[in-house]
Amino acid sequence: MEKLTVGRRKASVARAFIKAGSGKITINGKDYKDFFTLEYLQNKVEAPLKTSESEGKYDISVNVFGGGIKGQSEAISLAIARALIIDNPEKRPSLKKAKLLRRDARKVERKKTGLRKARKQEQFSKR
Repeated sequence: MEKLTVGRRKASVARAFIKAGSGKITINGKDYKDFFTLEYLQNKVEAPLKTSESEGKYDISVNVFGGGIKGQSEAISLAIARALIIDNPEKRPSLKKAKLLRRDARKVERKKTGLRKARKQEQFSKR
């Protein structure tokens, strides 16, 4: 049976569908190694599977949108970790210890009026 979970990070939202299988990971219809060409992002996606020793046991299909590639990879990691717990609750302690179940709530601070960016100001001149 297929399980659905959601992971979010910054402006990215990932929906992960997980089912028993051979270990294939697809993101938006592409293999995850084609979607994320940088190795550290691929490792971020694989992290929940390696931590819970579930590599090659599940087929994972992910739909992700919004944000940049780093936020997307972290959203996918959270979604996969949540899906693994739904399938097997005994994996929760190892995932929790590796901090893979924590939703990182940090977002970009809004720009304020009269400033260049959120906090950057013009240089102060006394005279």
